[in-house]
Amino acid sequence: MTINDLNIAVIGLGYVGLPLAVEFAKNKKITGFDSDVERVKQLRQGYDLTREIEEQKILSKNLYITNILDEIAFANCYIIAVPTPITSNKQPDLTLLSQATSLISGLLKKGDLVIYESTVFPGCTEEVCVPILENGSNLHYNKDFFCGYSPERINPGDKKHTISKIIKITSGSNSKAARIVDNLYKEIILAGTYKVESIKIAEAAKVIENTQRDLNIALINELSILFNKLDIDTEAVLKAAETKWNFNSYRPGLVGGHCISVDPYYLTYKARKINFKPEIILAGRKINDNMPSHIVKVLKREMKIKKIEFKKSNILILGLAFKENCNDIRNTQVVDIYKLLKKSCNVDIFDPLIQS
Repeated sequence: MTINDLNIAVIGLGYVGLPLAVEFAKNKKITGFDSDVERVKQLRQGYDLTREIEEQKILSKNLYITNILDEIAFANCYIIAVPTPITSNKQPDLTLLSQATSLISGLLKKGDLVIYESTVFPGCTEEVCVPILENGSNLHYNKDFFCGYSPERINPGDKKHTISKIIKITSGSNSKAARIVDNLYKEIILAGTYKVESIKIAEAAKVIENTQRDLNIALINELSILFNKLDIDTEAVLKAAETKWNFNSYRPGLVGGHCISVDPYYLTYKARKINFKPEIILAGRKINDNMPSHIVKVLKREMKIKKIEFKKSNILILGLAFKENCNDIRNTQVVDIYKLLKKSCNVDIFDPLIQS
């Protein structure tokens, strides 16, 4: 099989799957599948609720969008790009990934290729997904069908670092599959691809990208708390430190979204499975998770200094999304701040990008 022989179906048309399908549709016919009937209806009208993709691109003649499973049965290459959140207990929630894999397993034919883009822990594709594919299809892995893993690097709200401009990690279940996956993404990724030796390496590389960012932000958050207690301007300190050539610049703040605040828990989950205690990773998570509480404490202190009564005060929070210039409210810590303030105050939130 070569990339010219591939009939592609993208499974999951959210922040990751839709931009991917649209990019592929620039050069070839693509079918996009989503189980959300309302989402499919909106996309067929050219409307993207995430506001990431323009109408004309969604309505490309090369892109067909459906929620009917039989309409993707013709495909021999399935790219699964569904969310992988965490549970309330900070454990990986593989429900959507398992459901999507199960759906595809019933369609799988000899020679088919299944590529995963969802963020997972190292080993998940082959330990969790492959058995579902085998059981549902009665086919054998790396004999009758093959897998690939190419982690998404979508940054919601970022119009500069778009999908084609970010280097794409690729991998496959054997050398042939890896080559096909790599060549496939080379068609759309102008920045180039980076083929790794195994699916596990690709999975691990993805999950540490955001774990590293989480820890860097946690360090700066902790320093900001310390400097606040010392009555030192954190921003002034950071600007001074930036004059050294190898100082990595980060800013304190809230950590939310579907990546930085989630991915570390996938890694710590896997670590605990092999009886390894990931102390630094969890310490960083604890610091960042506690930032809403710290912010409310600082607000209380500042209001007291200015002789403003905290209880029953009227507070307006400007911005609900987890970061600027996007309408993504997944895991936004603004909600945590709201809940803490709501215990004593009258609180409203305004964000022009968020629909109620």
